[in-house]
Amino acid sequence: MNFKSLLYLVVALLATTALQAQDEDFRKKAPEGGPPPRIEFGEYQQFKLDNGLEVIVVENHKLPKVTFQLLVDVPPKAEGDKVGMAGMAGEMLSRGTENRTKNEIDEAVDFMGASLSTSSGGAYATALSKHKETLIELMADAVLNPSFPEEEFEKLLQQQLSALALQASDPSYISSTVSDVLTYGEDHPYGEIETKESLENIKLEDLKEYYNKNFKPNVSYLAFIGDIEVDEARSLAEKYFGDWEKGNVAREFYPRPKAPEAAQVALVNKDGATQSILNITYPVNLKPGSDDAIVANVLNTILGGGLLSSRLNQNIREDKGYSYGVRSTLQYDKVIGYFAAGGNVRNEVTDSAVVEMLGELKRLRTEPVSEKELNSVKSFIFGSFARSTERPETVARFALNIARYKLPKDYYATYLEQVEAVTPERIQEAAQKYLLPDQAYIVVVGNAGEVAEPLERVAPVMMYDKQGRPLDKAGLTVPEGLTAMDVIENYIEAIGGREKLESVEDMSMTMGATIQGMALTMKMKQKATGKMAMTVEMNGSVVNETRYDGEKAMVSAMGQKQVLEGEDADAFKSQAMIHPELSYDKKDYELKLTGAEKVNGEPAYKIEITSPDGSKSTEYFGIESGLKLKAVTVQDGPQGSVTVTNSFSDYQEVDGMMVPFQTETEGMAPVPLTMKVEEVQINTGLEDAIFVVEKE
Repeated sequence: MNFKSLLYLVVALLATTALQAQDEDFRKKAPEGGPPPRIEFGEYQQFKLDNGLEVIVVENHKLPKVTFQLLVDVPPKAEGDKVGMAGMAGEMLSRGTENRTKNEIDEAVDFMGASLSTSSGGAYATALSKHKETLIELMADAVLNPSFPEEEFEKLLQQQLSALALQASDPSYISSTVSDVLTYGEDHPYGEIETKESLENIKLEDLKEYYNKNFKPNVSYLAFIGDIEVDEARSLAEKYFGDWEKGNVAREFYPRPKAPEAAQVALVNKDGATQSILNITYPVNLKPGSDDAIVANVLNTILGGGLLSSRLNQNIREDKGYSYGVRSTLQYDKVIGYFAAGGNVRNEVTDSAVVEMLGELKRLRTEPVSEKELNSVKSFIFGSFARSTERPETVARFALNIARYKLPKDYYATYLEQVEAVTPERIQEAAQKYLLPDQAYIVVVGNAGEVAEPLERVAPVMMYDKQGRPLDKAGLTVPEGLTAMDVIENYIEAIGGREKLESVEDMSMTMGATIQGMALTMKMKQKATGKMAMTVEMNGSVVNETRYDGEKAMVSAMGQKQVLEGEDADAFKSQAMIHPELSYDKKDYELKLTGAEKVNGEPAYKIEITSPDGSKSTEYFGIESGLKLKAVTVQDGPQGSVTVTNSFSDYQEVDGMMVPFQTETEGMAPVPLTMKVEEVQINTGLEDAIFVVEKE
């Protein structure tokens, strides 16, 4: 190799080395964020009818489908002792008109393969575009000519009451209810909650009055979305909604809800719960289209708004393993917005999870985010926003928002440019304004016996009921020296006395209930020797049978039979005992008097009981009556462990012994059950053959 070739080789090697070094430096640096992607929005047309109805048309001819959305923008109004009225009024619109019965409406919708729904906020319908005129005529008939049939009102009322009963024991629903009451106040429209009493106060005339006062075209918006041209949309709007008479809709004003002066824990007890539901919340004055709205969205995305890599998830889920996931929301609203952050966590880490979550709020207030983290979040927002604009429904929603909130016409066209302009300094300013860890309601739904004391180290704890009302502590003191066994002895005396209970050799009971229109019957037979036989019938057919002979158990359900022995059968021992309280003074039982609470308004002592088989329960005994009012147990079910709550009432005397003739059960079935005693027989000489367990 000559000198010139060697020189060329050295130069080439030096150049390659320099390029490699530059490449290494490049790989060590995060790529700089590029400009926000350009978003080409679908075109939409907008016009107003003479009666004030705003009409928006978003054409999209890719599919032969059309959607109609009517938004009736009724100002928030408190409903007082008739909460639920607006929702019921909206649902009644599609349950009969002056021209059609509910069945005729349903048949017409089914024939088209369409969907039609109405609510307090308007109506929604969708179908193939060949049915568009039939569908909009049907929707207009429901909205403009409702007949409010009495029989449909009664059906809807019962459905609402059943749904409320089903939700009442759901921890997530309880958390949402209590959070709303505390955040907004029970006198604010956003803080009102449905109750059995408020629903039963509603009359059919109330629904008609709500409709007549609030469903007006001049506070409404009609959107056409899909395979329809603007001229046809204009013609249909004029034809079917042009005669809708406008009118004044009253707007009421309420004091603006404010965050508490200091952080406080609002604890709702859920006996037997193995997890706590957390919700850190308070109201925020954040309006749509305000200077802070977009910055607040970026801030919340960093904190916990949808990203698996959000700060809350990285801390609570990935680092600490306290939860499968937590989220946060920083929601704008033209009346009053709110902040919320939370999720499900294990009992033993409830207080720690709250501390960590509040810490993340404080960190965003005191430390600026890095450019790298901010750019990553911006990229996520760019991508999700761009994907959403591909749907014509999104374009319609944006157009509705611009009209409703009086936003600039180019608000969404420049949205990503506004996101790109957000700086770490603006994020910190927004955090100091909207993240208020020291002024939050920390709503916890969980086992108070396990989480209350640790939470006291986080913030003052106040107990609330399921409807967000502070619990009255009057009459809930435990006298000094009172023991759990003292309470049990009072109970034994209250229902007949130890001598009477010990004289019971066998007991038979038949109970009945109705579940989703079907008759449920349970027949229980027990012997003092520790034997049990139980059958459950549905509409007269046996669906479950259980027998326990003191050693072995047999369970038969849906044609499948299983025989259990040894430890698997031990769980039936306590169920077989007619009066297990007679044995609570034995050393195999552990009893702990943990305090006093109100059960359905009655002061009661609370006792935690551990049985010889290791199973645990919490039982409540009336302070005045001595009677057992409630029992809570954690039982194994097909989907894992479930918390079963039995509330006892309507005690009646049977052969010198007090027996609860009504038991309300939550947790065993998809809906709460109210079981009523139909027959009780004592000492009838039950034969042992009734309890025989035969092996396969």
